[in-house]
Amino acid sequence: MLRAIIIDDEPDCVKLLALQLKMYCPQVEVVAECISSEAGFLKIKQLHPDLVFLDIEMPVMNGFQLLEKLGHIQFSLVFVTAYDQFAVKAFRCNALDYLLKPIDGKDLKTAVEKAMQQKPGTQQVQFLKEQLHGGEKFQPDKIALPYQNGVTFTEIKSVLYCESENNYTRFFVAGGQQCMVSKTLGDIQEVLEGRNFVRVHRQYLVNLDHIKKYVRGDGNYLIMSNDENIPVARNKKEKLIERFGWL
Repeated sequence: MLRAIIIDDEPDCVKLLALQLKMYCPQVEVVAECISSEAGFLKIKQLHPDLVFLDIEMPVMNGFQLLEKLGHIQFSLVFVTAYDQFAVKAFRCNALDYLLKPIDGKDLKTAVEKAMQQKPGTQQVQFLKEQLHGGEKFQPDKIALPYQNGVTFTEIKSVLYCESENNYTRFFVAGGQQCMVSKTLGDIQEVLEGRNFVRVHRQYLVNLDHIKKYVRGDGNYLIMSNDENIPVARNKKEKLIERFGWL
C-alpha cells in the first residue's frame, strides 16, 4: 500500500482527489489531506509519505517554495495544476508527472503508475519552476529524458531525431547515445516543434539542423548528420518546403 498526502488550498479539490484515489487507485492510501502548504510541509515531515499530490499555486508558500523548504525530495511527486497549455508543454519537457484540473480518472491511474517509477530530483524541480515562471518567452536549452534510475538533461540542439515506438519514443543524440522515454511522439512533438523540429513521418520527428541531404525518388528520405536515413511521408513534404524554402 502506498501512503499518500494531498496538498491543495481548495478543500473541494482535496476531497474530490481523495475520493478518486479510492475509486481508481486502491493501492494508494491517503494518510493526510492538507488545505495549506504549511500543513502539508508538517505532514510530510511527520508521516514520510511515498507519494505527494501537490498544487502549485497556493497562498503564503506555493508548491515550489514548499519543496525548496523540504530540501531533498524523498517521495514520488505528482503536481496538480490548472495551468494552461504552455505549462503542459513545460511539464512534458521536464518529464515530471502532473494532473490537470478537473482530474480524469484514467489520467490519475497513469500518473500514479509513472510517479512511482522514479523520485524527482531538486534540479528537475528547479528546471520546471524556471520554465513555468519564465512564460512563453522562456526557451530551455535542455530537455529532461527520464531513465530507470533518474533523469538525463540533454541539450535540445544535440538531439538528431526522435522515433516512435508505440507509446514510447526513442531519442537519437549526437555521439551515438540513445534514450527511450515513456511519451508518445505526439507529446514530444508538442514540446519540440517550436524548437526547429519537424514531423516528417508518422514515426519520425527530426531536428532541421541535423539534416545533411534530402533524396528524392520513389521513397523520399533524409540523410541525417549521423548518416542514418529517415523517410519523408508525401503529406509531410510541404512542411519541409515551408520550413526550409527549398525543393
